[in-house]
Amino acid sequence: MGKRLTLFIIIGMVLGIVVGWLLNTTLTPADPSLAKIADYFKLLPDVFLKLIKMIIAPLVFATIVTGIANMGDSTALGRIGGKALGWFISASLMSLALGLILVNLFQPGVGVGLQPTGDLGSLSTGELSFRHFVLEIFPTSAFDAMANNNILQILVFSVFVGVALTAIGEKGKIIVEGTEALADLMLQITDYVMRFAPFAVFGALTSVIATKGLGIVVTYGVLMSEFYFSMGLLWVILFGIGALFLGRRIFTLARYIREPLLLTFSTASSEAGLPKLFEQLDRFGVPRRISGFILPLGYSFNLDGSMIYMTFATMFIAQAYGIHVSIEHQIMMLLTLMVSSKGIAGVPRASLVVIAATLTQFGLPVEGIALLLGIDTFLDMGRSATNVVGNAVATAVITRSEGMLQPSVDDTPEDRHSPHHSASEGRKGLNVDPAQVEA
Repeated sequence: MGKRLTLFIIIGMVLGIVVGWLLNTTLTPADPSLAKIADYFKLLPDVFLKLIKMIIAPLVFATIVTGIANMGDSTALGRIGGKALGWFISASLMSLALGLILVNLFQPGVGVGLQPTGDLGSLSTGELSFRHFVLEIFPTSAFDAMANNNILQILVFSVFVGVALTAIGEKGKIIVEGTEALADLMLQITDYVMRFAPFAVFGALTSVIATKGLGIVVTYGVLMSEFYFSMGLLWVILFGIGALFLGRRIFTLARYIREPLLLTFSTASSEAGLPKLFEQLDRFGVPRRISGFILPLGYSFNLDGSMIYMTFATMFIAQAYGIHVSIEHQIMMLLTLMVSSKGIAGVPRASLVVIAATLTQFGLPVEGIALLLGIDTFLDMGRSATNVVGNAVATAVITRSEGMLQPSVDDTPEDRHSPHHSASEGRKGLNVDPAQVEA
């Protein structure tokens, strides 16, 4: 199913671009039927994303609770959490710094000379504060957190449940078995939902190209090409760091995550790839108890694609207005973005909100965001996919550092005996049924 699904997704992407282009060239932008037809096509990704969101809350809850309860060692939980946060902070700083260096090197905004127009309506930055961030971590109701798919709040509640189940021992065994069954059930549902993915990809690209046309890619071609080059370089760095820990298995990891990458890229939504990413990391050899804890944490704190985009976009706007920003102010901007980006849980259009707040703080024209609104969807496709890469590499590396990485489902005998991949080491400290890797 895996290779066929990837093929069908690629076919959906190509057909979506072709059909969208035909609609855009056949009907004029002023024709009201164009927007209506595009909206019908947009139904496909909208339905798909609703189905994905339907899965996320119970899947995250079940995997975290099961993982912590079966871990049985609170020191291991603290150690893994500490490693994860250390990786996330380091990766965020690296992504921000890389974006800052490259945007100064390329200078995509110099000479743009555009007069920005557009409604910034929902980009309110009033909630972007330390107080808001702290309060957003803790749920007022577990049901409310799940209803709103607030991953960070679900994570906090699930950690409490998992630790409490460990404390009550045998009395909680039936609940642990129930959450294990729930996790398996959600992954099975994920398999059903993924069969609709090629249609969602087709609808998403058809809708975007039909309304905006291929011309927008040409108009902003320089900015987009330089931004995608920067993200490509970040991918090379992330996979390179991963290879230091995983050896040649990094290529196996890259192969396994191609489906969640394609889904995330074509729908411009990190959430779209999360259930499939859980499944593929299972197959790669990451115990579900580890991925179930690190991935939700990463989706709140480890957004490498969003990080590099924020510095790139902020400096692009300054350059477009011909405003010189000194190195000292750029470093302060980097640190501001580093801190403020961690407080965007539950804020709509989060990256643009953080950029708007940073522009305001440093006296740059906030209306410059209008320059980005037209191509934000195309930029979001790349940064969302980069977020998936960053979290997949982080999860695999932390699992390897704990000696918990198991063989992949399609490893060769040579792979199993490589110095970076030991089956005996993979089960250190865990009573894992080898069949679970096939789950």
